[in-house]
Amino acid sequence: MLDLSANVYNRGLARDKRKFKLWRSAGLLLTYKCSAACEFCYYHCSPQKGGLMPVETAVAAWRSLQNLSGDAARIHLTGGEPFLYWDRLVEILAEGKRQRLGLVDLIETNGSWATNESLVEERLNALLILGVQRLKISADPFHQEYVNGERVRRLASAAKRMFGSDHVLVRWEEYIDRSRLGRLSDGECTEAYRERPFRFTGRAGDRLASLLASNPVEAFRNTNCLGDFLGTKGVHIDPYGNVFSGTCSGIILGTLSDKPLEDIWRQFDPWVNTLVGTLCRKGPYGLLEEAESRGYRRLAAYADKCHLCTHIRQFFFENGMRKGVIGPGDCYR
Repeated sequence: MLDLSANVYNRGLARDKRKFKLWRSAGLLLTYKCSAACEFCYYHCSPQKGGLMPVETAVAAWRSLQNLSGDAARIHLTGGEPFLYWDRLVEILAEGKRQRLGLVDLIETNGSWATNESLVEERLNALLILGVQRLKISADPFHQEYVNGERVRRLASAAKRMFGSDHVLVRWEEYIDRSRLGRLSDGECTEAYRERPFRFTGRAGDRLASLLASNPVEAFRNTNCLGDFLGTKGVHIDPYGNVFSGTCSGIILGTLSDKPLEDIWRQFDPWVNTLVGTLCRKGPYGLLEEAESRGYRRLAAYADKCHLCTHIRQFFFENGMRKGVIGPGDCYR
């Protein structure tokens, strides 16, 4: 386990200043491919997307997280829909077990694959044998546009029986019986947000954000993202090894093919002259001048600062700006 002083930013701080936390969790995005294309997906996942995390990338990230935070390390596997690549999912879990990397905290799924009882029981039993502690099932108005509620109920029932109810998370279970396949109306989207707010990043920064936008850009003039980057409890790592802070998809802090995760943490400095540095100093409002000099047209209103950030970064991506930090394309198309 690393000491906080191993980070270059922390070493220069007075003792009473807020430090950059150790990353204690890592979500491994097995793929951007998904059986759904939810309107609030942070990663723009859909059936048309691709990417498949190599076993070596997953194992390297898993080992690095242990080096960072020791016994506090928590790995979870997600996507996209990881069960679309069941064999790769099993390979990763089996290799982690073989190398004694510890238990997997949870696997996240939308349950679309749960077509019959025997398949569900077979796969859940395999996960238990491979050391998976919990199952998280995504259930909400947006997932249920694509996933039949009967499959979610089948999976949730079997998982509670086999894992134990305390080890099964259904987010959010009350929506399963209210679900219907088909696109939500504008009013239904607004109601869903008011019941369960979400961030306006990824695909949520498009239609949903426009429905709920009420703030002029000047409302974000005096906000910044320093606390968001310093205080995040973990990272997400995509199939190509790109590292994102928390749920800030599409802002690459580093790539595992270039350096291990612990070195990315060691070298993170929010004051360096990069897009992240600007966000930490001035928030997404600080990106406006650069964007507008290249033709960006501000909206009449934004839902929140994440919407502003997402909208500007989409413009950067489409115009080939800030390459190496803005990416990959899966998060923006």
